[in-house]
Amino acid sequence: MLNNFDRAQTLVEALPYIQRFYGKIIVIKYGGNAMIAPKLFDAVMEDIILLRLVGIPVVLVHGGGPEIDAMLKKLGRESRFVGGLRYTDRETMDVVQSVLCGKVNKDLVATLVRKGASAVGLCGLDAGLFKAVKLAGEDLGYVGEITEVDPGIVLRAIDAGRIPVVATVALGVDEDTSYNINADTAASKLAVALGAEKLILLTNTRGILRKRDDESTLIHVIRTAEIPVLRGEDIIVGGMIPKIECCAAAVSGGVRRAHILDGRIPHSILIEMLTDEGAGTMIVD
Repeated sequence: MLNNFDRAQTLVEALPYIQRFYGKIIVIKYGGNAMIAPKLFDAVMEDIILLRLVGIPVVLVHGGGPEIDAMLKKLGRESRFVGGLRYTDRETMDVVQSVLCGKVNKDLVATLVRKGASAVGLCGLDAGLFKAVKLAGEDLGYVGEITEVDPGIVLRAIDAGRIPVVATVALGVDEDTSYNINADTAASKLAVALGAEKLILLTNTRGILRKRDDESTLIHVIRTAEIPVLRGEDIIVGGMIPKIECCAAAVSGGVRRAHILDGRIPHSILIEMLTDEGAGTMIVD
């Protein structure tokens, strides 16, 4: 158990990081196990609230895959994925919009408010935050590609002292529809549009491992120029490829740092943001 001196030392260690990031926007993409397990869920909410209370604006971008799967199952429909993306026909798009923009988004807002924060729920349809066209290539139904981000409504929420909670459904500009948007991609593009200091992707893995299944081989820092080499060596594979690409796109767009963090570790956000140790893999230019 920590004594009072150890607690004080922890706060002193955090001070320079609080000073460094004060007033600078952090975009956090939230999903996976951290969104389902109650203890991890509470830890993420507490991290976000603490950062906001010490003057670090946080924008929370969320997915909701398990909740969408559960609703589709209730309706007697199967979830189908192509290349890691959900095939989204018209009926599935209705479910995605209802679950993401409705239940998941408002449950997150309610939790933050109950814990004492000021939070507001948004989706890409609000004030044209995300505009999109149908994703090119293989037909995935109503899966979209973001063509424009108007961050004004998010910035106004931040200026009002609120935590924006953003669901990743976009306004179609090529036809009269909404589009399902990959949450990692949406978080990356929003981070660029906001001029964010950091993009954090919470995942179900430790980060990028040099040897698969050996967490002691975690790569702590990757430069964007190293990514093609690591892919060629089969170190960045599978579902990590699009995550790394989102991080690289954010950094190339002006975000100073992007991070892939293990959402299964309680308070991994605070460990990364406010300690010397850090956590996960950081991507830099």
